[in-house]
Amino acid sequence: MADKVLDRRLAPVQQQSAPLRNKIIAALRSAIETGVLEPGARLVEKDLCEQLSVSRTSLREALRELQAEGILGYIANRGLSVSAVSTDDARNIYRLRSVLEALVVEQFIEKASDAQIDALERDAEALKKAYRGGILEQMLSAKRAFYDRICSGAENPIAFDMITRLVLRTSSLRARSLVRKQRQQQSIKEIDVLVQAIRRRNTEEARRAAIEHVEHAARSALGDAVAD
Repeated sequence: MADKVLDRRLAPVQQQSAPLRNKIIAALRSAIETGVLEPGARLVEKDLCEQLSVSRTSLREALRELQAEGILGYIANRGLSVSAVSTDDARNIYRLRSVLEALVVEQFIEKASDAQIDALERDAEALKKAYRGGILEQMLSAKRAFYDRICSGAENPIAFDMITRLVLRTSSLRARSLVRKQRQQQSIKEIDVLVQAIRRRNTEEARRAAIEHVEHAARSALGDAVAD
């Protein structure tokens, strides 16, 4: 997987209009998603401040929030580190994801305009292109945009936030699954089925497609432990 990661260091955070804490959190989440910060990795504040070009005070605010979300944990004699997830917890996370993603797909069909469905189809094409390219960061970005579109059309930002947090807890498993060519090809077919069902506004088929997509991801990701 290492050859698919574009940069193994955290990029400096640009101090612009959005709250700096949010930018640090986004940078840390991205580092965890892409494997720059792996489960169990000890977080050294000095190193993080240097890589992100931020103050220790700002960094600590962001770390506290990620710790409250369970993404980071405190280990005696080691300090703060990226939380590892057990196989049982990972199974539960994937099951929760399947429920949430089926829900937002249903709500999207209920509320989205034809123009929003057109936009989702464009996001799906970008996602499939990212799958074909096989670059982890590009796949993660395209998947985020695809599900952001669904949750926005569903008018359910809470679900998007919950899905994001759940995905982050299984980031290492998800990354191993995503870089597999077989899983990439399978995902392209699954996204096609999902979007076609949404286009027809067939709620039952779309819910089933959303659930199957997560179930297949779980099998792919969890296969190493016994899954995107």
